[in-house]
Amino acid sequence: MLPWKRALGPLTALLLAVTVMATPAVAAPPTSTTTSTTTSAAPSSGWNDYSCKPSAAHPRPVVLVHGTLGNAVDNWLGLAPYLVKRGYCVFSLDYGQLPGVPFFYGLGPVDASAGQLATYVDKVLAATGAAKADLVGHSQGGMMPRYYLKFLGGAAKVNALVGLAPSNRGTTLLGLTGLLKYFPGAEDLLNEKTPALADQMAGSPFLAKLNAGGDTVPGVRYTVIATRYDEVVTPYRSQFLTGPGVRNVLLQDLCPVDFSEHVAIGTLDRIAFHEVNNALDPARATPTTCSSVIG
Repeated sequence: MLPWKRALGPLTALLLAVTVMATPAVAAPPTSTTTSTTTSAAPSSGWNDYSCKPSAAHPRPVVLVHGTLGNAVDNWLGLAPYLVKRGYCVFSLDYGQLPGVPFFYGLGPVDASAGQLATYVDKVLAATGAAKADLVGHSQGGMMPRYYLKFLGGAAKVNALVGLAPSNRGTTLLGLTGLLKYFPGAEDLLNEKTPALADQMAGSPFLAKLNAGGDTVPGVRYTVIATRYDEVVTPYRSQFLTGPGVRNVLLQDLCPVDFSEHVAIGTLDRIAFHEVNNALDPARATPTTCSSVIG
C-alpha cells in the first residue's frame, strides 16, 4: 500500500477527533445503567432479540463491543448477521457516549465504559438465562473488556474475549501521537474532550494500569485477530497478548492476499469473521483460508 494511502486512516481519525472536540455539549449522556436508543433499534434479524435462548450447540450469548467512534449498529452490520445465521444469540451495546455527540460513541473514559459493559452483560445473562457470555470487540471494544474482566468482576461471567484489531497497548497512529508535544495544550484537550482517545495513546496511565501484572485473568480464553495493514492501532503487533489461554492470529497468515485494514477487519472481512466463529466454538473449528470469504 502506498505511504500516502496508509496515512489516510490516522488522519481521518484525528479529523474526527477534532470534529468531536468542536461539538458543543447540549445534552447529558446516558448513565452506565442505561443504553441508548440505538441499541434497541438494531435490525430485526434475530440480533438484540432478548427472547433468544442459547442452544446446546452455542450455549453462551455473544456480546459485540464496538470501537471508538462506532455504535451498536453500524459497527456490526456484517458480523452480527453472520453469527446469527450460525445459531448464536447476538447482542450489542452503545457505550462511552459524550454530551451532545450523537452516533459516534466510545469516546468517554474507558474505565467508565467498562462499567457500562458490566451492566449490559448482566442484562444479557438475565434475559438469556446463561451463566456466562462471550465477548467480541473491535478496536477499543477488544481492549476495554479486559478492564471489565480484570477489575470489575467480569472474569466470573465471561468465557472468551475475541479482539479484532484491539488497542491492547494503545497506538502511536504511525507516530502521529508523538507530535502532540509540539502543540501546547493538545494533550490536555484530548483528555478533557475525548477521554477514550487519550486513554488509548501508547504509554497512557490507563494502559499502564490495565497491563500491569499480566495481560490475562484466569478462566478466560483470549483471541486476538490482527492485520498487518492496520493503520490505526500501530504497530500492529502491539495488539497481541501474552499469557495462558491466549491465541494471537495474524490475518495474513491465514490468507496472504487479505488486505483488510483497521476498519474492514471488524466490519466487512468474512475471513476474519470465520476466525471469530472458530474462536467462539473451538470444538467445531475449521481451517480459515482465503476461501472462507464465501463460507
